[in-house]
Parts: sequence; structure tokens; C-alpha cells
Amino acid sequence: MSESPGPHAAEDPRFLEIRDRLAVVRRRIADACEAAGRQNNPPQLIVVSKFHPADDVRRLAALGVTDVGENRDQEASEKAAKLGALGLRWHFVGQLQSNKAKSVVRYAHAIHSVDRPQLASALARAVAAEQERTGRSPLECFIQVSLDDDAGSHRGGASRLDVPALAEQLAGSPGLVLAGLMAVAPLGADPVASFERLADISVQLRQDHPSASAISAGMSQDLEAAVRAGATHLRIGSDILGSRPALR
Repeated sequence: MSESPGPHAAEDPRFLEIRDRLAVVRRRIADACEAAGRQNNPPQLIVVSKFHPADDVRRLAALGVTDVGENRDQEASEKAAKLGALGLRWHFVGQLQSNKAKSVVRYAHAIHSVDRPQLASALARAVAAEQERTGRSPLECFIQVSLDDDAGSHRGGASRLDVPALAEQLAGSPGLVLAGLMAVAPLGADPVASFERLADISVQLRQDHPSASAISAGMSQDLEAAVRAGATHLRIGSDILGSRPALR
């Protein structure tokens, strides 16, 4: 569900800027899908709105965007509460502390950064309580995988060796749905090779969990490589909303 742009949209320079940027990204995605033979199976676009105001998310909704990503709980919870009438799906895409689980499950459709058993346990408890309180739908969970040689890299994520056990934990937790995998291409690395590694890990995951077929990969600078590697979800921020606004 999305709002009408309203009678003054044509007079709103920010709306026009976002519209034009979004059109360019959608064309890039379409071209990448054509090059990969995926015209009938395009990825879901998640527009990452971190640090941008709620009014920008309202503009995105008016332009047909249905999925929005955030990486800070306080900012995300405030926006989700303010924009609840828009019917958006909120994706938490940043590193998440276990003590924030109760807050995040109040608004999130999906978590893309489950990287350790303690967080999975906290989410399971929080979702169970929230389902009892509100009857919310199950929470989609992506395991974030480190594609660096050093699993302790600042890019975050679980070691690929830890994926099977974490997948079993998520799949066995009522209220949680094991959606698939998420990863960020390492800084300075070839994104094509990185996302091919992620695709290989996904194949291994689906041997035991056939329905966990989602792959969240690709940002503004490497979405084409992600589409080529089979990404089902793209997390695009700056190319649509521009640089982070100056903090006041």
C-alpha cells in the first residue's frame, strides 16, 4: 500500500530528486536482470533510509517502494511508528545487540543480520512475547555470513563454518523463519567473486533447508554483481536517497 504523491509533488524538489534517482536504480536492476537472464525473477529492492528523515520514506512510498531498510533501532522504531499507515515492510539490516530484540520485533518484517546464537535466542524469545501480545506474523531471519578470510572482520557476520548450526537453531525456533543468507562484499575485494562465494554457501544451506533460498546481497556500488550471483534482495541507499544528511 502506498500514498498518492499529492497535488504538490511536482513542486517538491526532493520528491523529484528521489523519483529520478529511483528510476535510475530501477533501470540498473532491470538491465542487470536482463544480462543475467532473470527478467522474470527480479530481486526485491530494499531502500535503506538510515539517517534520512521520515518524510523521505513517505516520498518513497508514494513512488511505489514497499520495503525499507534501517540499521539503527531507535531511528527505525521512530520511523515505523510515524509511518505505520503506509503499510511498509521494515527490514533491519545493521548489527543488532541482543538487548534490542524486544524493540526490533515490534516493527520489523525481517532481520538481515543474525550472526550468533545469542541473538537468535533473544529474537525467538522476543517474537514469542510479541506474538502473544499482538499476534504478529513470524519474523524472517537472514544469517549474516562473513565473506572475509578473517571471520572477525569489521564487516561482520558469522563464519561459514558456523552457518549450519545457526540455521538449525533458527529453523527450530517457533516464530522465526529461516529466510536465507546475507552478506556484504569485503572492502577492496572483487564483488563478483565475493557473491559467488555467498551463492555457494547458499547452495550448501539449501541442502538441509530447501526453503531458505533468499540471498540478501548488493548495495549501490555492486548491485550488478549481486544480481548476477542470484541475489533475491538488494539493499540500496545512497544511490536513491543521496549522501547522508548533515547532522544537526
